[in-house]
Amino acid sequence: MFSKGASSGRRVLFLVAASLLLLAIDSFTPWLKPARKWVAEATVPLYWITNIPARLSEFGDESVVSRQQLEEENEQLRTELLILKGRMQRTTEVVAENVRLRNLLNATEMLKDQVLVAELIGVSPDPTRHTILINRGEENGVYVGQALLDADGLMGQVVEVHRSSSKVLLVTDTAHALPVQTLRNGARSIAEGSGDYNQLSLRYVPPTMDIVVGDRLVSSGLGGRFPVGYPVGVVTEVQTVVGEPYLSVKLKPSARIDRSRHLLLLFSEVETLGDGEIGRD
Repeated sequence: MFSKGASSGRRVLFLVAASLLLLAIDSFTPWLKPARKWVAEATVPLYWITNIPARLSEFGDESVVSRQQLEEENEQLRTELLILKGRMQRTTEVVAENVRLRNLLNATEMLKDQVLVAELIGVSPDPTRHTILINRGEENGVYVGQALLDADGLMGQVVEVHRSSSKVLLVTDTAHALPVQTLRNGARSIAEGSGDYNQLSLRYVPPTMDIVVGDRLVSSGLGGRFPVGYPVGVVTEVQTVVGEPYLSVKLKPSARIDRSRHLLLLFSEVETLGDGEIGRD
């Protein structure tokens, strides 16, 4: 028994001495660097295998989630998504509004008359009447018969004035008509509303009149109600009606009648009230 214990002790001392020797050689010489690199690569699978229980435990913790927790997280994500979509809608509206305001600003630079920016605040609930309410009135100098524009063309004229708001009759209303002329050749006619936001028609156009699809029409200034030269519409259809002495001519309004929100009140040199004309001071 003693010899076996002594033999084991000698083996331990030998191993300790060998270890100390290898440590000394590794610390003070480069001889064992290739072997150390090989040993490090050889022990990688051992590290991976010994780490399996920890990985399985983490996977179980991540995978096993209660139904209530999942529902709460889904509800929170849906709420955040709804909030972000709402913010995105507002951002889109702000961008579109900036574009409309820039277009309106570009339009004012081309005007020779004084203008006042107005905003649409109401639309007639009666589908047979094309009237709107704007946020300018007597306190802003608005008057009956005053022309209203958007960034693209004539919208209509003021028919009622209140202290801080006004009612405007749009050019597409069936009760509205205005004198126009063709830019291409100066031919004159009367454009009247059809009850459709996207269509006007010309009244009393003889078959001999030189007018074709694509012609642009502007206000002629006759009658003193509208100033001369503002876009009214573009000809989209010219037809001969059997049994009728006049052509059927349709226009697409230049103004975005049912879309524009920011508008321009036009202060021309002449105000009109009823059928008469009153000079501005």
